[in-house]
Amino acid sequence: MNLQNIFNDIENVDPEVYDRLDSRRNAMKRFSFIGKTLALAAIPSALGSMLKKAYGQSTGNILDVLNFALKLEYLEAEFYTRGVAASGLIPAGTPAVGALTTIRDHENAHVNFLRTAITAAGGMPIARPNFDFTAGGGSQNGPLGNLTFTNYGVFLAVAQAFEDTGVRAYKGQAGNLMSNDDVLTAALQIHSVEARHAAHIRYMRRAHMSVGAGQVKPWITRNVSHVTSGVAAVDNLVQMVYNGEEVTTQATVNIASNSNLNADRASEAFDEPLTLQQVTAIVTPFFAP
Repeated sequence: MNLQNIFNDIENVDPEVYDRLDSRRNAMKRFSFIGKTLALAAIPSALGSMLKKAYGQSTGNILDVLNFALKLEYLEAEFYTRGVAASGLIPAGTPAVGALTTIRDHENAHVNFLRTAITAAGGMPIARPNFDFTAGGGSQNGPLGNLTFTNYGVFLAVAQAFEDTGVRAYKGQAGNLMSNDDVLTAALQIHSVEARHAAHIRYMRRAHMSVGAGQVKPWITRNVSHVTSGVAAVDNLVQMVYNGEEVTTQATVNIASNSNLNADRASEAFDEPLTLQQVTAIVTPFFAP
């Protein structure tokens, strides 16, 4: 998730939020101006001020949305932080070291941003949760065992699942922006960058694999995960990330039957969204109570 996702979720909770800020377009123009004129470190405080204007001293459900975003960012930041720090996990002297370190830094920056924004809005950021990267939901005895940070192939497979989840989750919020062309354009610009991150992780997996590398493509074919980590538990775990991607009908048009494309090519041509509930189901096993 990122700043645009936060605005999406705020509007989803309270469709009248922009009316509280005079108007949707004026509010977005104001924040766009803030983003261009203030230092990055000051933007969270500006966001907090906007929320206070909209809701007074209590932001209610809005802070809940921001804290849920923070919880997800904690998960990704912790995953990449542990991965980069794990001795012998990432092949030394390869471009993977720099790539994964950069992703780690991005995720930690997102955490810092959200904590500052929540505080500026008068709320209390949730504490960093406990994690279970065995995917056992807190048992620390889940299907991944100790493989996540000891087996590079498993680590990349989980990273792909996280990244592909993010892309589909972002798409799931696009409908909330249809009434504002400027915001929709910004969301699509950010979404394209997220998709490039997902594609890069797939490239890294393909470079690492000695068997089945050709299955790892930059896109998704039907509902096949293309996760062939060599560990059945990993491959089964990430399958829910790709469920629903087998759709070949778009806007009532069956792409496969109305062209020379087969079902594989038709499904690859479009990416399907994930709902908030689906995203929650995917990531919950990685959190401990």
